[in-house]
Amino acid sequence: MRTSTDPAGHPVPPEPPSDPPSGRVVTWLSRFGPVAVGYAVFQALVGLLPNALFGDTARYSLAVVSGLGTGISAWLAAALLRARGSADDGAADPLDGVPAPRRPRPGTASGGPVQPGASRPLPGLSAATYATLVDRLTVFDDPLGGRLTGWSHALDEQPEPVRPTATGTAYGLHIVLELGVSDGRLSASDLVETLWRLRLPEGGWSARSQGAVGRPEVTALVLGALARAGADGRLLAAEAEHCTERFTRELEPTGAELTHVVTTVLRGLLRAAPGSPALPVLRDALVDGAVTDPARGHRRCWGSRLTPPRGRTVAPSAVHTAQAVVALDRAARVLGEDTNARATREEGIRWLLSCPGAAHDGCDDLESGHETVRRPHPDDASRSEVLAVRHFSAAWVMRALLTPGAHAVAVDEGTEAVRQEVLAGAAACVWRQQDNGIWTWDGADLAYPLWMTYQGLSALRAHAVWMYQPGG
Repeated sequence: MRTSTDPAGHPVPPEPPSDPPSGRVVTWLSRFGPVAVGYAVFQALVGLLPNALFGDTARYSLAVVSGLGTGISAWLAAALLRARGSADDGAADPLDGVPAPRRPRPGTASGGPVQPGASRPLPGLSAATYATLVDRLTVFDDPLGGRLTGWSHALDEQPEPVRPTATGTAYGLHIVLELGVSDGRLSASDLVETLWRLRLPEGGWSARSQGAVGRPEVTALVLGALARAGADGRLLAAEAEHCTERFTRELEPTGAELTHVVTTVLRGLLRAAPGSPALPVLRDALVDGAVTDPARGHRRCWGSRLTPPRGRTVAPSAVHTAQAVVALDRAARVLGEDTNARATREEGIRWLLSCPGAAHDGCDDLESGHETVRRPHPDDASRSEVLAVRHFSAAWVMRALLTPGAHAVAVDEGTEAVRQEVLAGAAACVWRQQDNGIWTWDGADLAYPLWMTYQGLSALRAHAVWMYQPGG
């Protein structure tokens, strides 16, 4: 039995189980003790059995045997009820203070059976995630692209089969590699082949709503997944060069101003093309785009934009600060960093650690949000191409505070206890938003996006690795 949660996410004590009528009778009898019950049966039979039943010896022997058997049965039944009650009480305890996940919604992809190992939170969750991916895998024969194996953007899309998309399949590949399961039901090579077949004729990849022109953030996402899966480095380098040639302020003014786009491109290219000359340029643009927050000690952080709109200021944002910290930490390991880049990255970490919220499992920094990437339509300048972007803030805060740089800052400055407290709250928030290994975005038509499951699962697994202490 798991502890349920109220709408605010707080654990609700379970109602005590009610015994069936037969159980209540046995429990009532057991109060007199097995000996008393057996004696009562003996006396009743002695009075009821006829005297002509083979004499008094047989009559008394039958009564003794019946009374003894009844007493033993009552004792065993009472012991069984006590054991079941103790097991239920023990199972109702929360898992190390982490809120239990919400119950799966009927008729969704996450409503499958709990897989073996579910008694241990993370292994059971990982097994359930993998089982759902297997169940929802689509094989689609496309007239132009050939055989496509993968997933669409979300797991609850209808009708079926849904043509796999570059975004959904890239995140699905990330999950498969994250889990490291090698039973053959999900083939990484099939997913890699599908991503190459989804490549646009002029190069690059785009989201389903973006049309036939490659976009830098989607291209970098796909390249990062392909690189992680071990795709041909020469092909990756060629696609990365094609991506960076188009990702300039002249050709891509919208994306170059958005923190989400720049950090996504930077992370993807660090995996796919670590020697690209565009990486230092992107890193410097990200550093220069930091803003100062008077509400948190004038520390530097990031908002949704790297350049402020005309006549307005950029509001600090926890999710964009976390995205910038993750990207800059990876860039520091690959490219190195100068004094300014390091100071800005560390300021972003301090900003995240200075969250004023009293309860870190539901503070404002962890509230998920969204933004819109709006570009001129490639075929009709009078229309706009709109990409809706949703941000899983709690998972991003976890990933930022789990970077080696964040750990080093906390240890050096004596704020490791604060880091652990904020991490624990973010982990509880991330855990609470999954249903049987699949993460849920409430209030949306596509409520089970694959990217959210990847971010939630990878954040929890990274947290488990950091918390592990050999010999502890």
